[in-house]
Amino acid sequence: MAMTDSNVLKLAPEAGAPAAYRSAPHNIEAEQSLLGAILVNNDAFYRVSDFLEQKHFFEPIHQSIFDTAGSLIRMGKVATPVTLKTFFPAETDIGGMTVGQYLARLAAEATTIINAQDYGRTIYDLALRRDLIGIGEDMVNVAYEAPVDFAPRAQIEDAERRLYELAESGRYDGGFQRFAQALTVAVDMAAKAFQRDGKLSGIATGLRDLDIKMGGLQPSDLIIVAGRPGMGKTALATNIAYNVAKVHRAEVQADGTMKSVNGGIVGFFSCEMSAEQLATRIIAERTGIPSSTIRRGGITEGDFEKIRDYSIELQSLPFYVDETGGLSISQLTARARRLKRQKGLDLIVVDYIQLLQGSNKRGNENRVQEVTEITTSLKALAKELNVPVIALSQLSRQVESRDDKRPQLSDLRESGSIEQDADVVMFVFREEYYLANKEPRAGTPEYEKWQLDMSLVHGKAEVIIGKQRHGPTGTVELQFDAAVTRFGDLTHDSHLPDRAY
Repeated sequence: MAMTDSNVLKLAPEAGAPAAYRSAPHNIEAEQSLLGAILVNNDAFYRVSDFLEQKHFFEPIHQSIFDTAGSLIRMGKVATPVTLKTFFPAETDIGGMTVGQYLARLAAEATTIINAQDYGRTIYDLALRRDLIGIGEDMVNVAYEAPVDFAPRAQIEDAERRLYELAESGRYDGGFQRFAQALTVAVDMAAKAFQRDGKLSGIATGLRDLDIKMGGLQPSDLIIVAGRPGMGKTALATNIAYNVAKVHRAEVQADGTMKSVNGGIVGFFSCEMSAEQLATRIIAERTGIPSSTIRRGGITEGDFEKIRDYSIELQSLPFYVDETGGLSISQLTARARRLKRQKGLDLIVVDYIQLLQGSNKRGNENRVQEVTEITTSLKALAKELNVPVIALSQLSRQVESRDDKRPQLSDLRESGSIEQDADVVMFVFREEYYLANKEPRAGTPEYEKWQLDMSLVHGKAEVIIGKQRHGPTGTVELQFDAAVTRFGDLTHDSHLPDRAY
């Protein structure tokens, strides 16, 4: 097989001589063998074309040959040494040979196409190693030359992002699969649902009627929880997160790794509230003692013992909080991946979308484009880590201008991308909140009607499912205790015990 300039053998350095230059990882023979197989039988191209690209070849002339041959084959034409040589300048010199001679040599010394895929994977893996070297070199150079105001943490997160992008691109296990394989996965999911609490295919939220409507929180889903301020978005998210973490149970798998079989490990990104505020909320939800009372110190000795007992229970929960404000979406994804790698991760909660920032590269774009990048990245993260992502979102003020304050999809701020990327969109709505602000003067006929209306909606909340890819839309009624921001199952009249007469 012909040797090109980049394939010249390096002699071992003499004693005391400086170390020889290390060339980037490559395998010229594998490239030549694959190209030869393609020229002999064009079917070899389709064995590698779904993962191998022109850029993966080390030798520039091989890049050109692969690209030109691929273009011809995709057009339904035949790629041979004769048809290819017309696309290259006649004066091109390849190790003392013309292009025509080199192509003929590749074809003459080609091996069977059975090995084409193996050669393709070798070329691909070596290209990934070269990319790794590039990232490493960039890290070293930036660390040496970085300006004083450039935080090392930013460089770490950028390097982590590039490594994960490379890890995601460095896969050739995609493509078609037999339907039987997909059926096996579906039946396995049904078996796990049968074994899991509540007989759900996804992770149980701990709220009965919501679980029935959704089948639990499904892996790789982006679930948007939206509402106006004061409706209880964060309360619903913390309630669900606590319920998931509380029932977490893991089992050791055959390969020695731990896998959640019920509930899950929760990563909570609290961009608005501090971790201490979040903890106080959850303590209030569990103990029934309002957080305002806890903060003022207006608690009894019995209350304090109750708080202490619940705090001990909460300490053991697999519940991790990141309270960093102004997080960029790239920082959030890097931290979620790190948590998955170090502790495990089954559910991500983001409170809330409008407090996240886009990547720094796009600082000049408008907010709609920035939110589009954020929601697209959150959906990609859900798919990559195979966990549900609950992301909270504010609604626009146009809700307030309507008589019926129930939200709808068009009320989502920057709604296009949020509505498009989400698998589920839920709105939290409390009629009681709006009625309480319309209290008429006591003693008037309007006051009596207001009291009646308030009694009908007191302690009730609606979760309106406006979109769901794999289930019905509709409204779920929940109980809501505003004093301790706790959601619970609503006891319907049909489920009440018979009255004793």
